[in-house]
Amino acid sequence: MFDNGNHVVLRRDDVCVVLKTPDGEMPQVEYWGRDFGMPTAEDMLAMLDMMTLKVTPPDEKPDAALRPSLLPQGAEAFAGRPGLEAYRGEAPVFVRWTSVTTAVGAHDGAQEGASDVLDVHAEDAVNAVALDMRLELAEGGLLLAKATVKNISDDAEPLAVNWLDLTMPIPRRADHLTQFTGRWPLEKQPATTALPVGSVTRNCRHGKTSHESPWMFIASDGEPKFAAGEVWTCHLAWSGNQTYRIDSLPQHEALLGAGELLGPGEMRLAAGATYTTPLVCFSYSDQGLDGAASRFHRWLRALPQHVRTDRPVTLNTWEAVYFDHDEATLIRLADLAARVGVECFVLDDGWFHLRRDDTKGLGDWIVDPAVWPNGLDALAKHVHDLGMQFGLWFEPEMINLDSDCAREHPDWILAAPEAVPCRADVSYRTQYVLDLANPDAYRHVHDQMADLIRKLGIDYIKWDHNRDVAEPVHAGHYGLHAQTEACYRLFDELKHEFPGLEIESCASGGGRTDAGMLQHADRIWASDSNDPRDRVDIQRYTELIVPPEMIGAHIGPSPAHSTWRATDLSYRAAMSLEGCSGFEWNILECTPEELKQITGFVALVKELRGILHSGSVHHADFHDPALRARGVVSDDATRAIWVVATVTNLRDVVTERLRLHEVRDDRVYCVRMRQEIGESRWGWNTPEWMRDARTEGGFVVGGALLRNVGLQIPPLWPMQAIVLDIREVR
Repeated sequence: MFDNGNHVVLRRDDVCVVLKTPDGEMPQVEYWGRDFGMPTAEDMLAMLDMMTLKVTPPDEKPDAALRPSLLPQGAEAFAGRPGLEAYRGEAPVFVRWTSVTTAVGAHDGAQEGASDVLDVHAEDAVNAVALDMRLELAEGGLLLAKATVKNISDDAEPLAVNWLDLTMPIPRRADHLTQFTGRWPLEKQPATTALPVGSVTRNCRHGKTSHESPWMFIASDGEPKFAAGEVWTCHLAWSGNQTYRIDSLPQHEALLGAGELLGPGEMRLAAGATYTTPLVCFSYSDQGLDGAASRFHRWLRALPQHVRTDRPVTLNTWEAVYFDHDEATLIRLADLAARVGVECFVLDDGWFHLRRDDTKGLGDWIVDPAVWPNGLDALAKHVHDLGMQFGLWFEPEMINLDSDCAREHPDWILAAPEAVPCRADVSYRTQYVLDLANPDAYRHVHDQMADLIRKLGIDYIKWDHNRDVAEPVHAGHYGLHAQTEACYRLFDELKHEFPGLEIESCASGGGRTDAGMLQHADRIWASDSNDPRDRVDIQRYTELIVPPEMIGAHIGPSPAHSTWRATDLSYRAAMSLEGCSGFEWNILECTPEELKQITGFVALVKELRGILHSGSVHHADFHDPALRARGVVSDDATRAIWVVATVTNLRDVVTERLRLHEVRDDRVYCVRMRQEIGESRWGWNTPEWMRDARTEGGFVVGGALLRNVGLQIPPLWPMQAIVLDIREVR
């Protein structure tokens, strides 16, 4: 640990954070970036001299504003958005810390002599406000920040918190900002522009992460690339409303940050009460977006609750039968699913009371005897007897007005009181939100779900969330924070009560994808679109945070239900390899040739999932906008699986080459084309290496050539893909 009494240095996994910690003042970040491994204290002091800003004459105090603190405030002469905005009664509270203490620590396994945790405790004795903040370099070098504000006044007047944002500085060479938007079912659409000038915020008010979520802010030196260049990213690990912010002002160091978007009067702290922010995740990389994503993946994979068993090949029945539930048909579908190698059979929406369409029944989690006169017991037993897991769809946070639950408990609806039941127009998809912060409503949902899990031996839940939360009034106050925490708690209680139960988070597809939910769910449904042309980009940007073993990626029918675009089965299978593979398809309608093809595909998934769901993810940067290439490389870099694909017509007859930067120059590799996904199509010519790669012996080549020359990509037709299996042989 380096600590000269006025500075501390946090170091872990090639990332370094240098902080100035003056006595009685909030710390300032002087450096966040590549760990350059300074060997001596003298060298570190020289570095600090290189970065420290001085003001002449020295008695002019506003120099503090040149480098904002960890919680920038107007009291520092900071002209951007303050980190904390609060008031008491009708008076604003401008915090001025009368005492600040810091402490450093280290995780088990931290590099020798290094610290990777900084704790800050600050108090404002005049305004009766206390703050605890932690900066932590977690596994993979991901920087995690969290803060708790406390009302330490004895007065009856509460402390109202409007927001509490956490920020990190970015250097002036970061001149571009990438953020995201989207819609159902086209999530994670990037937008890159010049870094905006001024204090700029982007809010998400959907009551969940949402399809148009900013997803993350990415500052970059030039437009970001996947495999190269410096990026500084920020992501809010929270499944409710959000604020992302950039403060790029001429007189201050630029800041990147985020925080929970609190509702009006939502956080009113009585004497002794606290508010704790969600985690804000910051990822620095000098190896492009892939390097930043790797830090998220390593952190999530290190969490104790992260999935570690083989990810089962899943068949979900939604696009197979929709609401048309028939026991005999579904048993035949399960039989065929087991024959082709499916390992988890999930019954989707339509099984519960009154649920013949999407207008009724939500809130009544009991099996509908009109459709299932024998209950779900026979189907669940049949699925288990076939050696598969049994899964069931729920939408626990939602309620239809046409349900027994709503008729008996209209006060359980989370909405403005005047909205229910007289103003049904404020519903979405004819449904409302159930107030899970109400203990009675929470217990109703928990008990009905737990009863079915216990009775049927449910192994897997698909947990949906199909509407925005627009007017979340709980007990007369804005209640979204409490609703979000209640959702997390329900996930955790069910999984604790039923060890081995896995839960997939879906919200009309990818509408609730964030690192907050990823700490409770076992996987997410990235999009309701199974169109592989859309999926190839939705998945590669979802992977900026979510590791592939947590992304459901299923083969759907052709044409796709979301776009009516027709694609080859081989292309759909190739895209499914990029996540947790499965089917959203009535395979009873498949031809014998299609069944043979998907049986071979499932066998390939089972062979390769050990690397596909554990390795590091890489993307090639091509100039031709038609090309995509995505690889997963084993930890020891001896094996890689690459999917090379097109999304439209190639620009040139002679295509670019795929260079594999992860191989070693002094090793020899075998390149094989895996043809289990089916035949792909290309025209004009075939690169010579592919003739050997299509044989059992493969194409054998040195690592130096793979790194520096690369494999000539064939002129693939639009929406075609090839799968390359690359193995070190000597």
